[in-house]
Amino acid sequence: MPCRIRKTRKNMDLVDYNWIHQIEALQDVLHHERESFGRTEVIDNTLNPDFVRKFILDYFFEERQNLLGSLGSRLEKPLIGIPGKKCGTIIVRAEELSNCRESVMLQFCGNKLDKKDFFGKSDPFLVFYRSNEDGSYTICHKTEVVKNTLDPVWQAFKIPVRALCNGDYDRSIKVEVYDWDRDGGHDFIGEFSTSYREMSRSQSQFHIYEVTNSFLVTLLSCLVDTELSFLDYIRGNPSQPTSLHYMSPYQLNDYAMALRAVGEIIQDYDSDKLFPALGFGAKLPPDGRVSHEFPLNGNPQNPYCNGIDGVLEAYYQSLKSVRLYGPTHFSPVINHVARYASAVTDGSQYFILLIISDGVITDMAQTKESIVNAASLPMSIIIVGVGPAEFDEMIELDGDEERISSQGRYAERDIVQFVPFRDYIDRRGNHILSMARLAKEVLAEIPDQFLSYMRTRGIKPGPLPPPYTPCVLPANHPLLTRRVSRI
Repeated sequence: MPCRIRKTRKNMDLVDYNWIHQIEALQDVLHHERESFGRTEVIDNTLNPDFVRKFILDYFFEERQNLLGSLGSRLEKPLIGIPGKKCGTIIVRAEELSNCRESVMLQFCGNKLDKKDFFGKSDPFLVFYRSNEDGSYTICHKTEVVKNTLDPVWQAFKIPVRALCNGDYDRSIKVEVYDWDRDGGHDFIGEFSTSYREMSRSQSQFHIYEVTNSFLVTLLSCLVDTELSFLDYIRGNPSQPTSLHYMSPYQLNDYAMALRAVGEIIQDYDSDKLFPALGFGAKLPPDGRVSHEFPLNGNPQNPYCNGIDGVLEAYYQSLKSVRLYGPTHFSPVINHVARYASAVTDGSQYFILLIISDGVITDMAQTKESIVNAASLPMSIIIVGVGPAEFDEMIELDGDEERISSQGRYAERDIVQFVPFRDYIDRRGNHILSMARLAKEVLAEIPDQFLSYMRTRGIKPGPLPPPYTPCVLPANHPLLTRRVSRI
């Protein structure tokens, strides 16, 4: 029989749960009347059920949560209910959800599977497991059973990426192949491992996995989709006053103000005043493809803009030609600048990337990885958050309180400075003062970040230019003659 789950307020993804334990665990943390929350699926003919269905519960920091506070967010207890009889053990596992909003459509087929049935061929199905932080595995999907074949083609299925890997694209995904038996004692055929990153690279071609028992499973298709919210569309229309990109004839929007505030100071340290300007999160003409790394001036061969005025002009023109669209990825533009910085590591150039965003980011794991990689390069990243959103993820990227890390690697140095634009808006409407305060804050850490790169690599300043010597022209020089004649 399925279990009735009791409702509570936690923001966790409960997996590997066994139904009676769901009730007991939630009773420990509830301080109010319970109501029905959901049920698991039914698993027939087994004393060791491993349920696939997950439940998303809201998390509240200020409340006591016995399950979430347990070691490894894993709770194991004996089943009770029949006096004097051992009823088994129940396991509940919780894991914090990432903000990854991608879903993926996958389809697999098998070739020359082992024959397990005495009469007829095998009845194969696949079971997918994601790896947990403690090294264990959690079931996240089962395919349907394909009857009486050694060359099955399973139906395509759609699954949230966070269910596969919780937004960590390199997290191991284990896939087991079984032969279905009516009595529930399914025969193990073999297994293989992959990752979401590996599968997503196969969007344009098949990917073949060799299984432990020397047969093949092929990934036929991998189609990635992003779940867009209502706000993604509302934010993306610059003709509406509610848009953060709204082009008012009377004043600059927050994006333009941040560009001018920071850019007018940064440009004084650039000799040629030519700035590559990139956009991300838009559908581009003519085919409407979504891009996270496109030149604002529309010229991929020459994305450079002449001064900050040129950057602003390209920004306004791009709003007229592209359709703003989610999701929001930071990693492509960070990797773009990192490629240039990696080619000039002798201290002759230092790169500063200014990112202006509304704070909604959908590739957090990839962005962290990009920042960790970029921390060893001559570059810094300034992030200005515009709009009313909460900027918890941006603050995490800043790394002031805790050095940012990815896959167990810590950034060599702090290269990110984040500020919310709203904190520097002058309440009296003095935009000049607002921009001055913003520029002072976002650029405050650049000198120390620059020096930390140079010092750790032993790079010394170049020779000073020769002192300026005024040039004394002879009395009969043509320039002096023309000046006199003009007077």
